[in-house]
Amino acid sequence: MNCKKCDHDSACNREKFGSPLCPFCFHLAPEDKDSFSEYVGEKIDGFLLETFRKHFNPGEKQKKGMIKKAIKGNLMSRAPFGYKIENGELVPAENSREIEEIFEEFLDNKISLRQIAEKHKLSVNGLKKVLRNFTYLGKIKFNNEIYEGNHQEIISSTLFNHVQNQLESRGIK
Repeated sequence: MNCKKCDHDSACNREKFGSPLCPFCFHLAPEDKDSFSEYVGEKIDGFLLETFRKHFNPGEKQKKGMIKKAIKGNLMSRAPFGYKIENGELVPAENSREIEEIFEEFLDNKISLRQIAEKHKLSVNGLKKVLRNFTYLGKIKFNNEIYEGNHQEIISSTLFNHVQNQLESRGIK
């Protein structure tokens, strides 16, 4: 399907107000219907946009900003279980001791993941995320890189590493 603005033939066309647009034209398209109709009516030679299309990545600037934030040790998302955000800083919450309990219970091997999850009011997948979360070590993981965080760790690296080894040996993904 061809873009209604530039006539570019693209497999990843998007629609706005029922009109197919290439990703480049979609990104630039106005939000209100009247302005959009005027925008689409102003045709452009798709060939002229090829240079821009080659280098167009709307999420690239945001990702670079997030990487800078991670390098500075700042969290990218909401506070994980066991932490809270106070004055823009990630700090251990009242339930932070519960994180160490979860890690120790997992190593104990006496109760299942499901039982640990139920005890701490988590889903099994939520529990797995807790057990793999580098934030508890005082680190930030973003874009498959690990950075030193600006926050206090809740568990030791020894406990964390033992749990990672146990997860791997038990085949838990």
